[in-house]
Amino acid sequence: MKAVIQRVSQASVTINNEKVASIESGLLILLGIVAEDSQEDIEWLTRKIANLRIFSDENGVMNRSLIDIEGDAIVVSQFTLHASTKKGNRPSYIKAAKPNVAIPLYEGFVKRLEEALNKTIQTGQFGADMQVELINDGPVTIIIDSKNVE
Repeated sequence: MKAVIQRVSQASVTINNEKVASIESGLLILLGIVAEDSQEDIEWLTRKIANLRIFSDENGVMNRSLIDIEGDAIVVSQFTLHASTKKGNRPSYIKAAKPNVAIPLYEGFVKRLEEALNKTIQTGQFGADMQVELINDGPVTIIIDSKNVE
């Protein structure tokens, strides 16, 4: 499971000219899922994201987590995070999980993040053509892969 986490001062998702998600201070999370992902990946990744200290404290030091600031989050499914670009010029998405595997894991991730943050998490729509707008605060962008823990 791979996530691109962006600290935002605002973000939104629009589908068919309808805004389906909108937040102020918090995180925009782009989530890519592979067939090998499991509940263990969900648990590890949600715990990591909820507790990641990337928000400024009163001294301007990144020392506060999403939990600490009671921030919001939008989770957007993005299979292209698992694109293979090694050969040729057309990315291959063969590593990305098929919808029958990815959808339950995506929904499980959102549910577990809601539990960790004790609040409703906004989302895009799995498989939809979405327009994602954001103001990246910092900018702070972090990539986390549950299979490549460093």
